[in-house]
Amino acid sequence: MLQSLHVHNFALIEDAKVDFDRGFTVFTGETGAGKSILVDAFGIALGGRAAAGMVRTGTDAFWVQAVFDVQDERISALLQEQGIEADDFLFLKRRVTAAGKSQSSVNGIPVPLAVLKRFAELLVDIHGQHENQLLLQSKAPRFFTDAFGGKQAEQVLGAYQEKYKEYEAARENLQKLEEQGSQRERLLDRLAWEIQEIGDANIKVGEEEALKEEAKLLQNSGKILNALHQAYEMLEQENGALSQLAEIREQIAAAIRYDSRLQAVYEGIDGAWIAADDACGQLQNYVENQNFDPNRMTEVQERLDLLYRLQRKYGSSEEAVLAYLAQAKAQQEQLQDLDNRIANAQKELASITAELTSKAKVLTVLRKQNAEKLCRDVETHIHDLAMPDGKLQIAFTEKPDFSIEGKDQMELLFSANAGEPLQPLGRVASGGELSRLALALKTVLIGISGVNTMVFDEIDTGVGGVTAQKMAEKLALIARRGQVICITHLAQIAAFGDRHIRIRKETKENRTRTSLTTLDETGRVEELVRMAAGEHNTKAAAESAAALLKAADKFKNSKQLLF
Repeated sequence: MLQSLHVHNFALIEDAKVDFDRGFTVFTGETGAGKSILVDAFGIALGGRAAAGMVRTGTDAFWVQAVFDVQDERISALLQEQGIEADDFLFLKRRVTAAGKSQSSVNGIPVPLAVLKRFAELLVDIHGQHENQLLLQSKAPRFFTDAFGGKQAEQVLGAYQEKYKEYEAARENLQKLEEQGSQRERLLDRLAWEIQEIGDANIKVGEEEALKEEAKLLQNSGKILNALHQAYEMLEQENGALSQLAEIREQIAAAIRYDSRLQAVYEGIDGAWIAADDACGQLQNYVENQNFDPNRMTEVQERLDLLYRLQRKYGSSEEAVLAYLAQAKAQQEQLQDLDNRIANAQKELASITAELTSKAKVLTVLRKQNAEKLCRDVETHIHDLAMPDGKLQIAFTEKPDFSIEGKDQMELLFSANAGEPLQPLGRVASGGELSRLALALKTVLIGISGVNTMVFDEIDTGVGGVTAQKMAEKLALIARRGQVICITHLAQIAAFGDRHIRIRKETKENRTRTSLTTLDETGRVEELVRMAAGEHNTKAAAESAAALLKAADKFKNSKQLLF
């Protein structure tokens, strides 16, 4: 649960740190003092929306840190998943600069915002000023019913959703096949042309490089012949290289008669003469027999142009063009067998639809059972909240098609008074009734969600008198199960707090600041007088406030169990 909240340079808050404990903590203060600012800051530490405009004027950035005492296997597993060392305390921190740059960390380790939110979902449930309106959204009854159903509902919904993914994939496959069917003749004509065009080219891997080499040879044939002719002449002509080598060989042979050490030199010259003589013959043969066909250059260039054209259309290399050919042939075969494939896809979709229908029915049956139990439990609590004749029901209708959440269209029906028919919640519930209904739902679900800290930001909107008293009792009882933090403007609710923190806006040195003060017994009486009587600070008002605190203590001490 939440141990402390530290807010620095956030809006009107220059620096504020609040320590928390189990039980019921209330925050009070004048309108505009910054009560909701504190909840906003807490929400940002939990991954909520943050804006650069929240940075206190004249500063570079704000940061918010929330410290939790955690003994939760889910948190430990998430820490291990993120490679963060586990500790007895969990530090969630968010820093936002005036330029709008956001940084998130868990136990000092930077993490993406999405990861910060995953931790927050396991730790805190914040009920803001506008969340009562969420009850009017179409998804609300399904959300609350599935949450109430716990693990069993999660497993049944999960099984349905797995099959729904198969259904979506099968339906998409059939749709694609049917679209291909409507265009099959055009596609077959195109594929036949492409297959023939590539097939007629009779492409061989490596052919392009060979043709390029041949083209280079043909383009330079004149230069080649001229160079070889000159080389031949230099070898064969009178007093050419061959005759000179022969003369050199004879001179060395004459010298060997007097010095045998020249034998190696002789052999080298002799070998050079033999090699030069052989080369001369080869050059002669090459020049006399080489026939560079001028028409061949045209053929080579045309073949290269064909290969380039095919590569522009079907792939960047010979291998890619041939791969496209294989793919086109496979697609042609598939299209030629399209009727059978469509029939098989229809059968597959029908089979999956039957299975999905079965799972949807199981889900609906379970939801109806859970919805009935949920409504009865909620009714127990709204009766305690000064609506003794309140009734709640979740009506079911079937959607025309499947969705990721099932086929159930669910609607909250409500009646606050005896003899009045159940009607859609948004049509008949007042603001105060919505607040009480929301609190009743939170009360029922707190033992299921696994979240130990609940924050209520002015859930008492639209209520007062006896209703406020009943709401305060309910909040105090919820706090027995964990930790409740409540921002309120009603003295009846504030009196039930185990800790009472006053938020006040003050001006110093021409700057407005929000300060927080934990109140003692005398301070609580004074604050309750302000909340209930305003400026009419009379002895009677103080006695009434003290009596309110005493009655609240008596109630809390008399209740041993939440449910």
